[in-house]
Amino acid sequence: MRRVCLLVLDSLGVGGALDAEQFNDLGADTLGHIATACAQGLADVGRKGPLRLPTLSSLGLGLAAELSTGELPPGLEVSGPVSGKYGCASEISRGKDTPSGHFEMTGAPVLQNWGYFTPDTNSIPKELLDELVARAGLPGVLGNCKASGIEILARLGEEHLRSGRPIVYTSVDSVLQIAAHEEAFGLERLLDVCAIARELADKYRIARVIARPFVGDGGTFSRTGNRRDFSIPAPSPTILDLLTAAGGTVLCVGKVGDIFAHRGVGKSIRAHGHDHLMDATLAAWEGAGDRTLVMTNFVDFDSVHGHRRDVAGYARALESLDARLPELLSRLMPGDLCILTADHGCDPTWPGTDHTRERVPVLAYGPGIVAGSMGVRDSLSDIGASVAHFFGIDGTGHGRSFFAHDELSNLS
Repeated sequence: MRRVCLLVLDSLGVGGALDAEQFNDLGADTLGHIATACAQGLADVGRKGPLRLPTLSSLGLGLAAELSTGELPPGLEVSGPVSGKYGCASEISRGKDTPSGHFEMTGAPVLQNWGYFTPDTNSIPKELLDELVARAGLPGVLGNCKASGIEILARLGEEHLRSGRPIVYTSVDSVLQIAAHEEAFGLERLLDVCAIARELADKYRIARVIARPFVGDGGTFSRTGNRRDFSIPAPSPTILDLLTAAGGTVLCVGKVGDIFAHRGVGKSIRAHGHDHLMDATLAAWEGAGDRTLVMTNFVDFDSVHGHRRDVAGYARALESLDARLPELLSRLMPGDLCILTADHGCDPTWPGTDHTRERVPVLAYGPGIVAGSMGVRDSLSDIGASVAHFFGIDGTGHGRSFFAHDELSNLS
């Protein structure tokens, strides 16, 4: 029996991207800067002292970071031999966004540019918004600018409740976001509006339309767990497509199914918050049969901590997930493989609130998997190629397996 669990620690970059300067991110290092801040006592809110990630460190996370930047992050030393195969991978896709990272790691790098709404104000074309208002029967829209999701709710939430006009905004990513009150406006209505916006955004090559439901009143608002991503499908077949076509099963936990526009996805399992995401992953894994891929995105690293530049919160989230990983790793049987990686960086010490161009760690663990360095990989597509190799199916044509030719012959 062969099964794979692919965990995406959303935004956990390890610095070192050779093209970082092109993105104004030269020197960005999500993991390294968090670890340094912890070691210097600058991230002691809700926790204290150096970053402690014993499980991830034993899998080679610190050594993967060292391969990327030449420096071992403080606190991530390994006292004995590593238990997993470790390395880091460079992204070759043109963007540093969620779809680009996920598509590339599953064997479909995005080699063309996405479209972007570049102006800071009046960001989204009037033609698009006029058609959205007409087709969705809206009284109009608010915002139409580049903004942080939390800031724009504080600024326009009350006006949204008074007027019934949804809040539209964008960022430096290829994205159109629409926020509306989950109760006053209605969740299903918001999703319907976003489905129309997805159609309209296609001609602009916008990677994602994101529904951002929120609750609250009196100027105090918070986003709910019912976010929904409406994505452009991957530019070419992914390992999800190929495994499904070969008779395998793909189970996606969290926002993964949305990212892939549900193409090649057997079942999407909704969960919100890292503990619930881990619970859902464990439940999916318990019921997974032969030739099953379980893929989970731990989004809070990025959306709750990275974008908000919350170093202590990011550190707490890493330590909390690290403490729960043994629950999954202990369930791996011969023929099982767990891969941990990331889709991009989001350095919480970096100026601004956007993603950062970085290499990402690649950690692989399972009974019978040979531990040690896989080196610096040329593309995140090496992950997809390795999953295909593990399942014994043809890959997408992108990437190289990090398993030796005969390394998997003795596995069940």
